Amino acid sequence: MDYVVRAVRAEEWARARELRLEALRDPVAHLAFVETYEQARTRPDEFWQQRTARAAEGEHSCQFIAEGPEGQWAGTVSVLVERPGGEPGFGEAAEVDQTHLVGVYVRPGHRGRGVVDALFRAAIDWSWSLADPPVERVRLHVHEDNARAAASYRRIGFVPSGQTLPMRDDPNALELEFEIRR
Repeated sequence: MDYVVRAVRAEEWARARELRLEALRDPVAHLAFVETYEQARTRPDEFWQQRTARAAEGEHSCQFIAEGPEGQWAGTVSVLVERPGGEPGFGEAAEVDQTHLVGVYVRPGHRGRGVVDALFRAAIDWSWSLADPPVERVRLHVHEDNARAAASYRRIGFVPSGQTLPMRDDPNALELEFEIRR
């Protein structure tokens, strides 16, 4: 694989914005993201600058990108740190120290080349490196109809936790929680 996986840098906010907007235009975006393209494209530059700067700091979150040999960004995943007593992220408040993988996207021309595996390795390794206190599990959510994503997550080692959440815009559809425990 000719990709380098690394954390995003604060000054790369415009590229991070571009990749996010592309992800939100993907045909399965309605299954994969809670935000829409229309919502994201109207956000001011300051929003993207702050979001990318926070992810680059790596304290409460970290965004990883896979960069191809010509400098193109092939994909991304973000990691949110969730601590008991902290604000609930997606769903219920954390019962254990954990991280939550979100914003997973690989550009179509780079799919099937190991990019998602490399992004997840970096995200999981970063999660396990958190030591104060250590993370007990890494989780993510997948729409019940997103079989392609669920298959990728299982292949990487995630298993269903048994927890589900109703979709925000469609309470008849479910988000399934997958996890890897330390």
